Amino acid sequence: MKRILIIITLVIAGVFLAGCVDKNSETPPDGLSGTVKADGSSTVFPISEAVGEEYQKLHQKVRVTIGISGTGGGFKKFCTGETDINGASRPIKDSEIEICKSNDIEWIEMKVAIDGLSVLVNPGNTWVDSLTVAELKSIWEPGSKVKTWKDVRTDWPGEGIYLVGPDTDSGTFDYFTEVIVGEEKASRADYTASADDNVLVQAIAGEKYSLGYFGYAYYIENKDKMKLVAIDGGNGAVLPSGQTINNGTYPISRPLFIYVNKESLNRPELKEFVRYYLTEGKEFVPQVGYVKMPDSVYEEGLNRLR
Repeated sequence: MKRILIIITLVIAGVFLAGCVDKNSETPPDGLSGTVKADGSSTVFPISEAVGEEYQKLHQKVRVTIGISGTGGGFKKFCTGETDINGASRPIKDSEIEICKSNDIEWIEMKVAIDGLSVLVNPGNTWVDSLTVAELKSIWEPGSKVKTWKDVRTDWPGEGIYLVGPDTDSGTFDYFTEVIVGEEKASRADYTASADDNVLVQAIAGEKYSLGYFGYAYYIENKDKMKLVAIDGGNGAVLPSGQTINNGTYPISRPLFIYVNKESLNRPELKEFVRYYLTEGKEFVPQVGYVKMPDSVYEEGLNRLR
């Protein structure tokens, strides 16, 4: 009888101690804790932000931080090991690859969405419904003689154009100048520049004669503050939309990327974050205003992760 009582006592104590360990453990039941550091493109930011918020709800001991330094600014941090992930609205450049190599940073590239780079004006603008690629080039090219709306089309107002756009560290800036102007980073300098697209939204919303460009998601979030401009790339004017971006009829469409530090993938919380980004996380892509990649592209990313 005494022996039975001892066994019962030990069992009860074991259950009690197990409960205490579960309750007071510094790591959650799933074992994930730590940090995920991401930075980079303001265009990719809305996706990463949505993924990060939901991921932290599932893994409350993991802290996800996401900065906005622009694609180029983000690579400066990523290639020196300051961050685990860099969001990019263009592929990594050869010069950035060399910096990564010099710091022994190996990486994996993954496509996460398709964006339609959007051209916007103020809602009070009643004269612009569309612009040709040639007209955009004449406005934005270095040494441009375009100062007023009338300089673009003679029946438009003689008021000065207030230009706003991404700064020179932005992948959006690189892409726009290459596709529209014909040379990467070739742009007039007399415009209001910012790495934060929210600043550009406010600038366009606050100035009747403004013209700017940035990712489609920021238009979706601020439809009442801005007016979309259709772009004619030679086959008629097309507005960006989920359909036209996806089928390629909108002439300024591009893929969006994340770059992941391979060494960081040794940390379970980081590897699981990237897996979540490419699986459950891809459902946030249309919610924030972009177009999902085909499933095969996400599967390719998962294979690289494995």
